[in-house]
Amino acid sequence: MSDANSDLFSLLDLTEYEADALEELLLLGRTTAPDLAEATGIPKARIYGVLDSLVEAGYVTVTPGRPKQYKPHEPAEIIDRAITNRQDDYERFRRDVERVADSFVDSYAPIENRDVDELSPTEDLFHVVDVGEPSERETRRLFREADESVFVLTKSFGYIDAVEPSMREAIDRGIDVDVLMLSPTHLSMDNSRRQQEIRSLLAESFPSVSVRITDRLLPWRGTFVDPDLGYETGQGLLLVEQEELPNHLRQAAVTKNPAFVAGLWQYFDILWTHESQPVDDEPLS
Repeated sequence: MSDANSDLFSLLDLTEYEADALEELLLLGRTTAPDLAEATGIPKARIYGVLDSLVEAGYVTVTPGRPKQYKPHEPAEIIDRAITNRQDDYERFRRDVERVADSFVDSYAPIENRDVDELSPTEDLFHVVDVGEPSERETRRLFREADESVFVLTKSFGYIDAVEPSMREAIDRGIDVDVLMLSPTHLSMDNSRRQQEIRSLLAESFPSVSVRITDRLLPWRGTFVDPDLGYETGQGLLLVEQEELPNHLRQAAVTKNPAFVAGLWQYFDILWTHESQPVDDEPLS
């Protein structure tokens, strides 16, 4: 089995026997359970349960007879069914969570419901997550939970692949997105090239996103949403410049403190308004 095929079978969440049976069926086209057991080495006592699971998942059809015949769906249809299955699983999960959500919030969120001015002095200003998948997951959450606007301060937006679906969904909901990038003159050749690719992607696929370039070095970078100078809303994620540390040793700060987010936004707004320019202008000197 090629690496690509192995990856696909692993994404289907199949057991080893189920993956072996499905692969052999795809090669044979149609066969019986005893013949499939012999071809794959799956114990005959297990083969019918394995096939029943593949039929239930929608990857295989069964033709009644003596003996029954099993036939796989076309590969493209198997992929479509796998995606549908995962969507169905998510919808069941979402309904289960929503059924208990109100009770959970009522039980554990009394502090979150207080006004900012009433928070105790020991209330955390932020918590930290590792840079990488944890910080990307938090960034996706920010895009999903935004009500009005998202602001991204970044060197090159090199992690866009990890957050693109959530950003697209936010834009489809009418969320305004502004992205402020560092001037390519401060980037390595590889990062500069990658930034240009991302700027082209944004221009072609996300024309509503506003993108500007700043020559000002960035002591911190991150994403924040819905800032309010009245300190009523806002949350965000930021990381400070630590070039001496590799990404896997770095951490990002996540905050839901509206006053802190308002301060971040004022810094962003100064750069955006006074120390940046549209990406189609000449580079800053």
